[in-house]
Amino acid sequence: MPVSIVMLLASIGVMSLFCQWLAWRVRMPAILFLLAGGIVVGPLLGWLDPQPLFGELLFPMISLAVAIILFEGSLTLRYDEIKDHGKMVRNLIPIGSIVTCAIGTLAAHWALDLAWEVALLFGAIAVVTGPTVIVPLLRSVRPTSKLANILRWEGIIIDPVGALLAVLVFEGIVSWGQGNVFSHSLFIFAKTLLVGFLIGAVAGWLNGVALRKHLLPQYLHNAGTLTFMLGVYALSNELAHESGLLTVTVMGIWMANMKQVPIDNVLEFKESLSVLLISGLFIILAARIEFASIADLGWGLLLVLGALILIARPLSIFLAAIGTNLDWREKLFLSWVAPRGIVAAAVSALFAFQLQKVGYESAGALVPLVFILIIATVTIQSLTARPLARLLKVAEPADYGYLILGANQVARQVALALRKYDVPVTLTDTNWENIRLARMDNLQTYFGNPVSEHATTHLDFTGLGNLLVMSPYKQLNTLATYHFLDWFGKNHVFSLSEGDQDQLARHQTAEKIQRTRGLFGDASYAKLASMVSKGYTVKTPQLSDAFTFDAFQTQYEGQALVLFTIDSRGRIQPVTNDSTLKPEKDWTLICLVPPQPPKERKEKEVTNEPQGAPKGQKTQ
Repeated sequence: MPVSIVMLLASIGVMSLFCQWLAWRVRMPAILFLLAGGIVVGPLLGWLDPQPLFGELLFPMISLAVAIILFEGSLTLRYDEIKDHGKMVRNLIPIGSIVTCAIGTLAAHWALDLAWEVALLFGAIAVVTGPTVIVPLLRSVRPTSKLANILRWEGIIIDPVGALLAVLVFEGIVSWGQGNVFSHSLFIFAKTLLVGFLIGAVAGWLNGVALRKHLLPQYLHNAGTLTFMLGVYALSNELAHESGLLTVTVMGIWMANMKQVPIDNVLEFKESLSVLLISGLFIILAARIEFASIADLGWGLLLVLGALILIARPLSIFLAAIGTNLDWREKLFLSWVAPRGIVAAAVSALFAFQLQKVGYESAGALVPLVFILIIATVTIQSLTARPLARLLKVAEPADYGYLILGANQVARQVALALRKYDVPVTLTDTNWENIRLARMDNLQTYFGNPVSEHATTHLDFTGLGNLLVMSPYKQLNTLATYHFLDWFGKNHVFSLSEGDQDQLARHQTAEKIQRTRGLFGDASYAKLASMVSKGYTVKTPQLSDAFTFDAFQTQYEGQALVLFTIDSRGRIQPVTNDSTLKPEKDWTLICLVPPQPPKERKEKEVTNEPQGAPKGQKTQ
């Protein structure tokens, strides 16, 4: 029974969504399931054949999608972030790029007999790891904070840098193929670079100014930026053949480093766009792979994989680590983890098609080679990195730290008290003033929406295993609760009561959300804010034989609010309305207490009354 084109297109979208959902459930990179799904419906079942389905539109669509991927990736490259992340990351970007490119090129040429130009392009593509595959792996492996930050920032920075390297190599190959003599090829390459860098910089500046000066209304920022970028890409290709990818990469980097340009919304737009556009792209690309092309690579494929995984990566790490304080265990772990991701898959398909058009027949091996590299590195390293981290003793202990939603005054006081006992704490808020004050207290913070894709990439979750919802933003509180219930688990998400919520509102709130409420004994944000405004502060009294919990309650006449208990073994637990509060000797309480114990306050008032004043009469 023939299947209609509409049915095929809709099915690609449904499969994209299913693969993304499955990746979220099992906490693995989505690209692994997208490529596997494309292979199943394509060469395995023969249900999807992209070439007759899309015809001549196939590669223009792919080229536009790749342009979007490179542009969005380059928007994350900020020079100040490279400076601020240590010697190891700064060394690893250039050294790792050169070593991986060189070894990948030699291995592909000698083991697979690829043309030098195609082998060089493969070496450049193999450089790119990317945050979309690194972050899910770190979440399941949980290495030490130092190693997690190195891998995370390497992925963030190498994504656009590696893409730029691959684009430059591709431009050089195309220029060489167009020129009849060396001088002509050099002229074409120089023209491509000039057009790419000049138009990219000008376009980035123009778009940045338009966003900064609000020449476009807010609702057109995302669509306007995307449309302008695609127009610039097409114009650049007209001026210099295949210069568009370089242009959009430079444009994104330029915008990312302009001052006061609101690109956060543009980056968030990428999240929704990527689920449909990019996910569908990889299913289509994987469906074009033929098993025969993989078989043609033969045993040389294993040699190339071995050279990249067992030689190039360890050599890059050990060279980059010279002069750092990394020990051999940490170097060995970093040497094993380098999964490839979205950029590598996207550019390989486009570059292979373009090179085949200009006469490089061996470029047909580029796509299966890169896709097998992605599948192998993601699968093998996802399965083995956690046991290796434990064996090398570079895995974090149980995630007992707290992510606090809200950086208001109460949340900051709680965070300072927890940090006093070496509990990892990170505050997240969408209010910049709150974040600024938290940073003044030297607290770790994340400014932005904690459930966004940007947070998934940039928020350091090392050591964090619990969520405290302490913000006044009800909608964000609910979204964060849903998000982190799946992330941390139902017994590790705690939220404040909504206060005087009517019966209808309670009924409309999902049961799983209601079960998280009751943090600090049914305290609401309004109640905590009121207490702090009256001068309540967080104290940490320790109980003893002389100072029992009953004595503590008597001292403050029941006006103190116990937030956490720390038992004699050092285990810390938040107080909830489901827990029975029975602190014992040698326990420590983290509590919110009035500015002065009521008894002391009364004694002070009596002492300050002038002699002879009638009892109970207030003085003027």
